[in-house]
Amino acid sequence: MIRRVFIYGDDIDTDRIIAGKYTKTLDPSELAKHAFEDLDPTFCQLVQPGAIVVCGSNFGCGSSREQAAVAIKAAGVAVVIARSFARIFFRNAINIGLPVLEIPGHSIAADSMLDFNLGDGTVSDYRYDRQYRVEPLPPFLRAIITAGGLVPYMRKHEGYR
Repeated sequence: MIRRVFIYGDDIDTDRIIAGKYTKTLDPSELAKHAFEDLDPTFCQLVQPGAIVVCGSNFGCGSSREQAAVAIKAAGVAVVIARSFARIFFRNAINIGLPVLEIPGHSIAADSMLDFNLGDGTVSDYRYDRQYRVEPLPPFLRAIITAGGLVPYMRKHEGYR
């Protein structure tokens, strides 16, 4: 499946992903309505299920708010690709079931036509005939993502209630 790509730069902090004034709710659909609002006012109008967000370095820096990853996932984003992630954002994304891939040297453009495979760690750019390979996420992290996040994974595998 070829997916729409949204490109953003370096050092996109969690306040630019979801402004603090919206973090009083935990409702994913409400958070999704305001994803990237201050950074890209057109994002919520243009995003469709399966979209890909591509960023530079240090994506998700700033606060440790989980709502940033929740807003992105609830908006329909299938994966976030960045040259690097703030570690807390990376872990929050996995915990809520949002796939993330680090591709340090990517040259993905706004008009790229992308697809990805978490299992083998590939991202294909069909417009520019490029393929990026990264170390695939470990199986247990892919299992958490597939389950929809850490809580659903624990309910399924450990009897967590």
